[in-house]
Amino acid sequence: MVNSNGHILNKEDASLSIYNRGFAYGDTVFETIKISHNKVFFLEDHYFRLMASMRILRMEIPMYFTLEFLETELLKLIAANNQSHVTVRAKLQVWRKEGGLFNPITNDVDFLISTKVLEIDFYVCNDSEYRVDLFKDYYIAPSLLSTLKSNNRLINVVGSIYAKENNLNNCLILNTNKSVVEALNANIFLVKGTTIKTVPLYDGCIKGVMRKQIIDIIKLMPEFSFEEVSISPFELQKADELFLTNTITGIQPITHYRKRVFNTEVSKNILAKLNVKVRLT
Repeated sequence: MVNSNGHILNKEDASLSIYNRGFAYGDTVFETIKISHNKVFFLEDHYFRLMASMRILRMEIPMYFTLEFLETELLKLIAANNQSHVTVRAKLQVWRKEGGLFNPITNDVDFLISTKVLEIDFYVCNDSEYRVDLFKDYYIAPSLLSTLKSNNRLINVVGSIYAKENNLNNCLILNTNKSVVEALNANIFLVKGTTIKTVPLYDGCIKGVMRKQIIDIIKLMPEFSFEEVSISPFELQKADELFLTNTITGIQPITHYRKRVFNTEVSKNILAKLNVKVRLT
C-alpha cells in the first residue's frame, strides 16, 4: 500500500500520469525517513528541510501541510501496511502538479508516501570492510539547488554503477572546484587528531538530516574541535578516520581509501551517542 495525497491505495492503483512533472522534468523533492515502532526519527528536521526545499523550488505549500499532518500521513500508511511494530524506510515525494513545459501552469503539489521494511531497529556499527574511491567522471556544481534532495541524481546513478564495476562500496563526489562534496548516498566527515571536519553546504553537499544530528553531537564533545570547511582529496589519505552519515544507516565508517586503512574508534563513539539521542527524543 502507498499513501497518495492522503488516500491509501494499492501500489498497482497508484500509477503516475505520463505528464507527471517529477517524471518529465525532475520537478520534485523527497525525504527519506526512518520510522521505528511508530516513532518517526528526527521528524522536525525532515519537515523543515522539506518546507525549505519546496520554497526554494517555488512550490506552493498547502495550508494543511503541517508537521502534524506529515506525521499523521506517515503513520496512517504504516498502520495500513501492518508495519507499526517494525522499522521502515519511508520515502515522501512531493512534485508540482502536471501542466506546462519547463514553465509550469501551477505551483500546487501532489505527494506520495511509500515504505519498505528494514531489518535493524536502531543504528549499529558495521565492522565490515568498506572501500571508497573518488568518482571523477562528472562534478557537482556547488549551488543551493545541489543541497536539495531532488530527482536529479544522475551523478549518483552513474557513480553507483562505477562503484559496482570497480568493487567499491561507495564513491566520493567532487565539485567543480575539485573539493570533496559527499558520498553517493551520504555526507562525509573527516577526523584528524582532535579535529573533526565536514563539508560546508556552500560546497554543494546535501543538507543531510543525519549530518545535522552528528554536528550537534560533535559540538558537545569537549575533546574535539569541529569545522565546516572544504576538504581536498589530498586530505583524505592523511586523515585518521573517515565516516559517512545518512538517516537510514546512521554512521558508516570508511575502512579503506586507496592504500590507506583507517581507524574507527571515533565514529563508533559518536554512533553510541547517536543511539542515546534517538532514545531520548
